[in-house]
Amino acid sequence: MSEPAVATLGTADILKVLAALPHRYPFLMIDRIVDIEGDKRAVGIKNVTYNEPHFQGHFPENPVMPGVLILEGMVQTAGAISLLNRGQEDGKRTVVYFTTIDKAKFRRPVLPGDVLEYHMTQISKRRNISWFRGEALVAGQLVAEAEVSAMVARSDIHAG
Repeated sequence: MSEPAVATLGTADILKVLAALPHRYPFLMIDRIVDIEGDKRAVGIKNVTYNEPHFQGHFPENPVMPGVLILEGMVQTAGAISLLNRGQEDGKRTVVYFTTIDKAKFRRPVLPGDVLEYHMTQISKRRNISWFRGEALVAGQLVAEAEVSAMVARSDIHAG
């Protein structure tokens, strides 16, 4: 038996990202998503700029993007493609919740002026939870990696 064809969205500009995710400045960690293949894989893009608020304190004399925000960008990319390819159920809006992180490693600092690419690949899916392997790259160099999971739920249901 063959697997069903995977819908290909191609790209999601900032307006599609904003429609999919509830995150807004200063916590939106992706500017666009490219190379989308259904909810199976995609590349999120983040243009890192010095005027972002976290650089005021991390670290003023040596600005470095916090690792936790790099991970957040990975999860936002995975969550956005999960939602973009799901749509709405019965007129209810769906949201995605970050549920786990494993095997996180940081390889080199990310600095203002860098263009971060979040390469996310789905490794497993069970009902409304998807697991992804993520790699963050700058100019083709690995800067961080992790395995993350996310749960898609109706927005009128609260996790916890």
